[in-house]
Amino acid sequence: MGQKILVVDDEASIVTLLTYNLEKAGFQTDAAYDGKEAVQKTLEQEYDLILLDLMLPEMDGMEVCHYLRESNVHTPIIILTAKDDMVDKIAGLEIGADDYLTKPFSPKEVLARVKAILRRVNLVKETTESVLKIGELYIYPEKYEAKLNGEELSFTRKEFELLMYLARHKEKVLSRDQLLLAVWNYDFVGDSRIVDVHISHLREKIENDSRRPQYIKTIRGLGYKLGEPKSL
Repeated sequence: MGQKILVVDDEASIVTLLTYNLEKAGFQTDAAYDGKEAVQKTLEQEYDLILLDLMLPEMDGMEVCHYLRESNVHTPIIILTAKDDMVDKIAGLEIGADDYLTKPFSPKEVLARVKAILRRVNLVKETTESVLKIGELYIYPEKYEAKLNGEELSFTRKEFELLMYLARHKEKVLSRDQLLLAVWNYDFVGDSRIVDVHISHLREKIENDSRRPQYIKTIRGLGYKLGEPKSL
């Protein structure tokens, strides 16, 4: 049985186009035509991924994404937007979306993004690592959980994947381009703000003072490094 994808868009022609191409590639599909229907379906059944338009009736895509993440639903989300505005895209990623596509898009591009995200999710599920430890930070890859000083932390999926990648390359300097490729799986046309935004969010959650980070260090002109803190 193929993995199941929820397509959320109020334009029937786009839903038809996406579901046809996804099913042709071996996926199962379901559809929702407004934000409330998308939330209801996602809470009632499990999907492997959600394609979510931003401009929706009832609840817009941002509200849907925020509500699902607040409800502890970690299903990967690709937002679909007609707006060619980086601010909207970053806003979507900040509230927990995993990727974005700008309309008009080609079915091949959609399939490539879907498969890339599902591959990463499956790799995490298949990992044999039980725990990654850096200082008092404990990361549990298979559970998508992390604890600091014994207290559980809350991350979006992308924040966790970034933290996990940094932890697996402990004490190594990683460039923004490396992180973009590893965590987002494609190039944001050299736009490093997405990495910087997520690093900033990680620091707010794991550092005692995000302005003087002990875990995630900025290596000027090179990138970032996660290492053992000198002082906790």
